[in-house]
Amino acid sequence: MSLCLAPARPRTEPAFWAARPAGYSHGVSSTEAQTGDDVEHAFVAGRDDALRMAYDTYGRLVYSLCRRSLDAEAAADVTQEVFVAAWQARGRFDPARGSLAGWLVTIARNKVIDSIRAQARRPVTAREPDQSDGATAPSAVDATADRLLVAAAMRELPDRAQRVIRLAFFDDLSHQEIAERTSLPLGTVKSDIRRGLERMRRHLERGA
Repeated sequence: MSLCLAPARPRTEPAFWAARPAGYSHGVSSTEAQTGDDVEHAFVAGRDDALRMAYDTYGRLVYSLCRRSLDAEAAADVTQEVFVAAWQARGRFDPARGSLAGWLVTIARNKVIDSIRAQARRPVTAREPDQSDGATAPSAVDATADRLLVAAAMRELPDRAQRVIRLAFFDDLSHQEIAERTSLPLGTVKSDIRRGLERMRRHLERGA
């Protein structure tokens, strides 16, 4: 099972991508830039740089969800719409009730479904050949959103915890095999997995 979240670069870049400062790299993770808590605090406070921080931290997550169901140009447009809508409605975001990542994914899910339905209402002659049938169902968008939230929760873990959890659940190794593979004590492997899963559970509950 792959959890790679790096999307192909959009053919048409949203304004934030086009306006990024020199040296800016799209897809910066929260552990490489600022923490999710930092971004949430800035977002709630309405700081001038909060929208940029949110986009830098969660842009890849939102774009990945959009791109699973839309073409690159539409996904880029919807990604920008998500962040604009979130910023305009930031007064309704409550960190005590859920994470910013989860809130953004919910907005993105709804906008992706709206976009799919809008495409379906277009005259057949105006659609692209590959868009006339088989539009992504809302349930498929939900499933994609859930997978991306799990991946986002995984990225919040320390590198060592990420590695042992991937070995346990994606490579199907036993705790002893992980200890041998990583040269970590068996007790450390077990505690890393237990604490990592608990941290992911809390993250996902906040994002629900």
